Amino acid sequence: MGDWATDFDIFDPEYVQHPFAIWDELRQVCPVAQSARWGGSYLLTTHADVLSTAHDVDRFSSSSVLVVPVPFTYDEHGNRSRPVINADPPEHGPERRLMLPFFTRLAAERYREPTREMCRRLLLQFVDDETVDVAQDYARQIPTRVIADILGLDPERGEEFTEWVRGALELGLMDSEILRRSREAVESFLDREIERRREEPGDDLISFLLTAEIHGQSMPLHVLRSTLSLMLVAGIDTTWSAIGAALWHLARHSQDRRRLVAEPELIPVAVEEFLRAYSPVTMARVARADATVGTTHVEAGARILLNFPAANRDPAVFDRPDEVIVDRGVNPHIAFGTGIHRCLGANLARMEMQVAIEEFLGAIPEFELSDPAAVAWTGGQVRGPRHVPVRILERPGRP
Repeated sequence: MGDWATDFDIFDPEYVQHPFAIWDELRQVCPVAQSARWGGSYLLTTHADVLSTAHDVDRFSSSSVLVVPVPFTYDEHGNRSRPVINADPPEHGPERRLMLPFFTRLAAERYREPTREMCRRLLLQFVDDETVDVAQDYARQIPTRVIADILGLDPERGEEFTEWVRGALELGLMDSEILRRSREAVESFLDREIERRREEPGDDLISFLLTAEIHGQSMPLHVLRSTLSLMLVAGIDTTWSAIGAALWHLARHSQDRRRLVAEPELIPVAVEEFLRAYSPVTMARVARADATVGTTHVEAGARILLNFPAANRDPAVFDRPDEVIVDRGVNPHIAFGTGIHRCLGANLARMEMQVAIEEFLGAIPEFELSDPAAVAWTGGQVRGPRHVPVRILERPGRP
């Protein structure tokens, strides 16, 4: 790769595998990088620029939040398929408020014990194994089943859900045919689920949104379908990546792992630090008119990448930003975004991460990477480890 400041590539293997040094360099020389790749965009690397741009809904639109421009899709009536994450004010507020009851801290607690039981069942599946891929066999399985429960879907279809996730947020961003097939599969599946709820309503989110109203009107079908698609796809990939990154870290840092085993009450604090240090998500905004970000001029229509992971390693905000400090006291990270589009599922993701780590360390307190070279990360919209093979060194009562 040449000059990251003028020709960055979010899919470049070096960027995916080793982004931290790149962001450090860019903060010093830019700090807003530019690139003509993947449709052209600007990459923000400081906490201040990311924060101000995310909050400035008057100058920067959420109409297109993917890091690569992809064609909009439309229903048979010509309505653009658009989830709430792509809505700007004034449409955004009422649509988001409809779903808030399902994602409050109290609502997330409803799933804590079912998630704990699920983690224990997953751990039993490799109770006799010497090695396990904690990203594939553990981290990936957890959000798939939780989001299926919230939407009232069959959790046994998790493999299909994962394939759609990769098609929408990973492989499909570089291959339009994969993206098209994934979109069609998700929409067709959700159309069937929506019709089933019309006939047999339940207590899930799909049933709720079918009967909910905005200003006395039902949520339009194209918005409903797109919002449910977002919940299914984004709800799986981001949490899968976050849990996988945390376990990857613990496999490499025995002092942190052993401290959390000895002090499990510290795990919620450590989760916040893992979120800061290994934030998975980068989002985009579109400049409504010519604007200035920091000291950089951007033209109307330009795509601005809100690099939350880089913002969370900004030394202007975080002490020793490149160190993972599991008992970090002051931690104003923005791993879940910031502003009106802050992640709706933040409470749910925190709970899943806490339980996943608690249960894993309780069952397998000693483990290490079995093959560091086999660890594989994905990048682009969501950065996270897809394969983390570990060697199990100890189980309680079975050294």
